[in-house]
Amino acid sequence: MTATTPAEEAIEPDASSVPAWLPLAAVGVTLLLWASAFVAIRHLAGTFSPGSLSLGRLVVGAICLGVVAVGRGLPRPTGRQWFSIIAIGVLWFGVYNVALNAGEQHVDAGTAVMLIQVSPVLVALLAATFLHERFTLYLGLGLALAFAGVGLIATASGDSSGDRSVLGVVLCLVAAVAYSISLVLQKPLVARLPAIHVTWLACTIGAIVCLPFAGRLVDDTRDASASDVWWVVYLGVFPTAIAFTTFAYALRHMSASNLGVTTYLVPPITIVMGWLFLDETPPTMAYVGGVLALVGVAVARRKPRTLAKETPAPVS
Repeated sequence: MTATTPAEEAIEPDASSVPAWLPLAAVGVTLLLWASAFVAIRHLAGTFSPGSLSLGRLVVGAICLGVVAVGRGLPRPTGRQWFSIIAIGVLWFGVYNVALNAGEQHVDAGTAVMLIQVSPVLVALLAATFLHERFTLYLGLGLALAFAGVGLIATASGDSSGDRSVLGVVLCLVAAVAYSISLVLQKPLVARLPAIHVTWLACTIGAIVCLPFAGRLVDDTRDASASDVWWVVYLGVFPTAIAFTTFAYALRHMSASNLGVTTYLVPPITIVMGWLFLDETPPTMAYVGGVLALVGVAVARRKPRTLAKETPAPVS
């Protein structure tokens, strides 16, 4: 049988048997592409406004996803599923992108990604509340540690770059909350609908939400260099169309909390990319806050020993 890539497998709605390594490979593709997105957004901060960059990225992503999704037939979500899809489109593809783009106008890519890092803890909290996954003492302690780390990051950013950096911190936290809610909403959707269709519909809705920025996108594109325009296209094709699809595929085969915490790998990748391509690094104290947030994530994902014995890992 011919091997397929994670992105190709992600468009398969009903895989009866999936190799154990494939969801992990899909997560790896997602994390690498999302890390590059933070650097690209920071690079474009002086050229495109937050709204116009969001619209340009989402339009490109929706077109790419639509080419594949429509070819596989049109989905027929129920009324309840449509509600979740619209909420994901507005929150994850709309609010998240605009808030993150605006936040990176004021803070570097590494600081932004460390702030988004609190999302796995929020995801675990929301999953425990709405998906009936177990809330543990470790989760509560991890939540406290993660937000203590956020406080350090905010303090470091404000001290190093002025009050406007605090605004960037708040905007990145808004993006983190939007991401967390959307992930919990997406989990039951991809269990019943093809991941490619869920991602395409949500991306299209996000683009529609950002249509008020169309005039600004035209102006920004006219003034931008060809290289910067291609970076917008890159954001639409790779971190959006491909990465969101591979992420939705992985979500179908992993729990929301377990998948959410894998994103702690994005910060070190982003920081290295930001140093290599933008010659930017976070303030020194922000690293301390980032490590504290990572410790919080690690603590939050820890399972009680009795629970681990009751639910052994499946053997493939």
